[in-house]
Amino acid sequence: MKNTEIKKIENVKVTDDFWRSRMDVIRDEVIPYQWEAINDRIPDAPASHAIKNFRIAAGEISGEFFGFVFQDSDVAKWLEAVAYSLESDPNPELEKTADQVIDLIERAQQKNGYLNTYFTVKEPEGKWSNLRDRHEMYCAGHMIEAAVAYYQVTGKRKLLDIMCRFADHINAVFGKDGNKIPGYDGHQEIELALVKLYQETGLKRYLKLSKYFIDERGQKPHFFDYEKEARNDDKKFWWNDEYGDYSYHQAHLPVREQKEAIGHAVRAMYMYTAMADLARETGDESLKEACETLWENVTQRQMYITGGVGSQDFGEAFSFDYDLPNDTCYTETCASIGLVFWAKRMLGIEKNREYADVMERALYNGTISGMDLDGKKFFYVNPLEVWPKASEKRKDKEHVKPIRQKWYSCACCPPNLARLISSIGHYIYSTDRNEVFVHLYMGNESELDIGGQKVQIVQETKYPWDEHVKLTLSPETSSEFTMAVRIPGWCQGAILKVNGKNVEIPSCLKNGYAYLTRMWEKGDEIELFLPMPIERIRANPKVRENAGKVALQRGPVVYCLEEVDNGTNLSNIRLPQDAKLHGTFEENLLEGIYIITAQAEQVDETEWNEELYKPIERKTKPIPLKAIPYYSWCNRKPGEMIVWIAEN
Repeated sequence: MKNTEIKKIENVKVTDDFWRSRMDVIRDEVIPYQWEAINDRIPDAPASHAIKNFRIAAGEISGEFFGFVFQDSDVAKWLEAVAYSLESDPNPELEKTADQVIDLIERAQQKNGYLNTYFTVKEPEGKWSNLRDRHEMYCAGHMIEAAVAYYQVTGKRKLLDIMCRFADHINAVFGKDGNKIPGYDGHQEIELALVKLYQETGLKRYLKLSKYFIDERGQKPHFFDYEKEARNDDKKFWWNDEYGDYSYHQAHLPVREQKEAIGHAVRAMYMYTAMADLARETGDESLKEACETLWENVTQRQMYITGGVGSQDFGEAFSFDYDLPNDTCYTETCASIGLVFWAKRMLGIEKNREYADVMERALYNGTISGMDLDGKKFFYVNPLEVWPKASEKRKDKEHVKPIRQKWYSCACCPPNLARLISSIGHYIYSTDRNEVFVHLYMGNESELDIGGQKVQIVQETKYPWDEHVKLTLSPETSSEFTMAVRIPGWCQGAILKVNGKNVEIPSCLKNGYAYLTRMWEKGDEIELFLPMPIERIRANPKVRENAGKVALQRGPVVYCLEEVDNGTNLSNIRLPQDAKLHGTFEENLLEGIYIITAQAEQVDETEWNEELYKPIERKTKPIPLKAIPYYSWCNRKPGEMIVWIAEN
């Protein structure tokens, strides 16, 4: 192993009101709640049996496997969230529980390293026979990620050793040599996990295996045809008609030939994340170019203003450029989380604010909207428009829930969100030799290794509500290095100061980062003022759903209207072009939010007399409009919601 001592991933302590409160909710509510869920102790919630499956696989109890083929991944993501939570908030009892789960996982592992409760219990002769559909390596990938995080935080190697044995087994089974299986998993995940395993262990076989899976995807003759023939499978699955060319799995073309995002959105995000990782680790320019092409397609043609991706329910998938319906979109929480992962990896290739801007957009909007403020209910789907009656009555909108759910039988999103929020400190900074990059603004106390010495950084801010950010640096000794601070793309007129003196931003700006190179002393301060006027955002005219509409945004936060504030029939509200937009911070509303108010108009319905159609001049009446951050909707009385508002 490359590392032999306890190793913190980074020494970052988040102190920020906004994110620290969410980390506390994950620690105090979500992790315990999810522990109860995977142990089937949540009344009126779908059963999980995830822990029970491992006990059956270990031979400790009798019974049948229950749940989806990927049920193991719920346990893996819970363990990863626990690891990151322990990093910020040590908890001996929680760590003891996690250790017991790891002991159970070890007992469930087979002698050759294989680990998957579905195949151990339910289909022991079917291992590696249906990679397209059975998620074997998807589950392995999530457990590898958990193992790396748990080792890095606690220094305990057991789960890491378990997953190295499994990864070695996979490496022995797959490839082009001899009698190996020349294939890859239907649901990408292991590819990015193997890169993490390589980075932690230094064992190049894991990097090579990840590269093999990426390089082999989409090659002809098609592996999914090969394995289907091998198992004499004549079943027709629902995706064959729509995704007969394997684009559902992003396997329709070799990855370097793919020019647009298509198919299952979460699978795509995980694959693109791995591609970016591999491009950085191997210096593969063609893979880098493929990532850049796909990034441009996703973020400029197929991404919602909230950072949501995946516009259609069918296949939880991308559809086509500029097809971004608000009321039927899928925008799975996991897909936005995957977009955050991908953005971070793209920053690893090139420090460019467009990647950090998208990461920030998804973090403050499309991810955390997936959870109640109290951490007890969750959204799988994150729509931009909701009419509860339509969700109840229309088949094409039944996936759009007007209220969050306690749990899901397919519970991928809640534990995914838990591991993201618990690890949020790792998204703030990155270092590269003598350079520190500040990607996100949130209060924290950190110690980073810069050019071989420790530098303490204290970041103070009330972001995203307040426009002021202050960073105080304390290097061990006076030394020269670079602080590169992001000037967000949404920000016009930023002011930058070092020790109270103005810095001309254009003179040091590169790809959206202001590079400050100097001899830094203890107590030196960097101040940023990032103006956050309330803005009306309009969509490209090719986005037909949003013709004649605007969305409200302040800083990185996207806003919405809720019925509880604005009454029913929100689609009949019109925001005049000359209406003044006012903002105030309401400390006691939804745990403290900045709200937007305006004088708007609403179509007057009084003269319609229940007639369906009528030659009548439209009349409006003035109404007060109140908008709240999108992430905070559905935390009060359920009702209608819209992001895009008709404009007069």
